[in-house]
Amino acid sequence: MIFRTMLGYRRKLKSFVWRRKNPKLTKEEKSDLFQPSVYHALVVIFLEFFSWGLLISPVITVLNDTFGSNAFLMNGLIQGIKGILSFLSAPVIGGLSDVWGRKPFLLLTVTFTCTPIPLMKFSPMWYFTILSLSGVFSVTFSIIFAYVADITTREERSTAYGLVSATFAASLVTSPAVGAYLGAMYGDSLVIALASAIALLDVFFIMVAVPESLSETRHPEIHHLSKLSWEKADPFGSLKKIGKDELILMLCVMVFLSYLPEAGEYSCFFVYLRLVLDFSPEKVAAFVAMIGVTSVIAQTALMAILMRQLGLKQTIIVGLVFEMLQLFMLGFFAQHWIVWISGAVAAICSITYPSISVFVSAHASPDQQGVAQGVVTGIRGLCNGLGPALYGFIFYLFKVDLNEPDHGLLPDHPVAVIPTRPAIVNGSLVVSENKILHIQKLIVPGPPFVFGGILVIVALLVASFMPSSPNSSSSLLTADDSTQSMSSETLEH
Repeated sequence: MIFRTMLGYRRKLKSFVWRRKNPKLTKEEKSDLFQPSVYHALVVIFLEFFSWGLLISPVITVLNDTFGSNAFLMNGLIQGIKGILSFLSAPVIGGLSDVWGRKPFLLLTVTFTCTPIPLMKFSPMWYFTILSLSGVFSVTFSIIFAYVADITTREERSTAYGLVSATFAASLVTSPAVGAYLGAMYGDSLVIALASAIALLDVFFIMVAVPESLSETRHPEIHHLSKLSWEKADPFGSLKKIGKDELILMLCVMVFLSYLPEAGEYSCFFVYLRLVLDFSPEKVAAFVAMIGVTSVIAQTALMAILMRQLGLKQTIIVGLVFEMLQLFMLGFFAQHWIVWISGAVAAICSITYPSISVFVSAHASPDQQGVAQGVVTGIRGLCNGLGPALYGFIFYLFKVDLNEPDHGLLPDHPVAVIPTRPAIVNGSLVVSENKILHIQKLIVPGPPFVFGGILVIVALLVASFMPSSPNSSSSLLTADDSTQSMSSETLEH
């Protein structure tokens, strides 16, 4: 049974990756080059995030050289500014792409998102300044998901979104190791040059090879509706509609509650593994590789099977349950074998965001895919800014030191280093306080992860009130009745 399901999934995957849903092609479009397909989206995503993944090691070096002891604080500030700008701009850019097409905004977002890369070598301060401001255009995912929605049917969309997310995971798993190796062998200058070249290749690929998915010949009804209602690109008008659409609002709350702990986890996880759990660099690299490979499998095969067997809502709930489990495992346990299991669990919970994106896409009307995906991407951008600050604050409250220790960690006790305080009243008070801290670090070695798990529980409660089908709730992200009737009359004539 499972074997037949996997074979069917493989045939479907081959059939839609290289074609789009509208079989009526013009003579010019008979060439594969002029047919918008999922592989165009995969190449764009892979090249953009592969170029950034190469820079993980050089970025850490530049941060430390530029800001010294304030590197962690400044990195949080930069990511915070970038996240807030992304939150504000994503609905605008998504809405404009509904009107003027996906290709111009793919070109815009990739170009400006990758603009800071070469500046890292020539002017670090300008690099961090432009990086902060690039949050305005760091919304490639919303345009990519809208692009994929244009060229796939609803039945194919879950597999397509899973492929996009898996490609993103694959790029970030392979590129840091490549960047670290090349940096060690030839220096960071070569890595920055290579990342810049790959980013330039991505821009060139969009200009030359990526066809528009919303041209008038392909989607005349969407093109006409977009002309009549271009004001939907207004960010305040779009956000007002979102606020009135209860289902989209619930999905945004779920994204915020589930991605906030995820963003915080990404910001400190490798340092936490090395300094608190005493993982060696080789173990960290193997752990990342394991998560990457299993995430690719989960976001392609597993996600498609779950959606077919359980449906959209239940697939989202499965992802949230596994995210909660993974966070609690990291929060309450420091044993290495449990941490390795949590890595496999984390791979399964990676299906949450693409599943929510499929739900949003199915709920929004065809001419509102960009603005709907833009709102969700904006929430993610906000979490990318707030998550690291939240986790850093909780680590500080519980006195978990993520700075490099002077004397190392004892291999038999891979737990957080907690500084002792001088006596305040008498010796017994110090003993009592240290005893409490010792018990706390044994019971809850990772307090931020526990807090993140609680947030995910709230997200699960929100998910329980969602309708099972995105079509069972009327969407306000549609064209108004008069516009639809005008469009129908136009198409009839």
